[in-house]
Amino acid sequence: MKRIILVRHCNAEGQHKDSPLTYEGINEARSLAAFLKRLDYPVQRILSSPFFRAVETIKPFADAADIPIELDRRLQERILSEEPVDDWLEVLEESFTDFDMRLPGGESFNDAKLRVRALLDELESEEQVENVVLVTHGNLLAILLKEFQTDIGFSHWKGFSNPDVFLVQRGGGSYMVERIWNV
Repeated sequence: MKRIILVRHCNAEGQHKDSPLTYEGINEARSLAAFLKRLDYPVQRILSSPFFRAVETIKPFADAADIPIELDRRLQERILSEEPVDDWLEVLEESFTDFDMRLPGGESFNDAKLRVRALLDELESEEQVENVVLVTHGNLLAILLKEFQTDIGFSHWKGFSNPDVFLVQRGGGSYMVERIWNV
């Protein structure tokens, strides 16, 4: 059975790619490490967004489990626009219905979906790896989850926490999605 553990980063000081975790986020990363260590199956690989807050989120677990963190740009947050967007929440909501909507310098839902789909296809072809952790960001997490559960949308994104953890596991040719973070 193939398992993908999808992790949204812990609380951070901002949205810039180099934003560090807050003091609370550092403590959350430690709690997350303990949580992941208690799983009933061994994690074999960790792939993370290269954004600092994502790497710092998984570092305590990676260090304790002695698993290298593989940086993968396909897990970085989706950029809505390179220009300031005053009504970004409305724009984000619209992007969950108009999958091709793209703002200046931004990435559409479908653009982001293509890059994460390529990553998922690679993982699926690696039969020797059964349990992998992917560390990402809220918007991209929703796009990833939608690949396995088609009703995932903006309302789900609004309900995500920092951190958050979802288990996606394959059984009998289909996938099941379960939110397992309830700390």
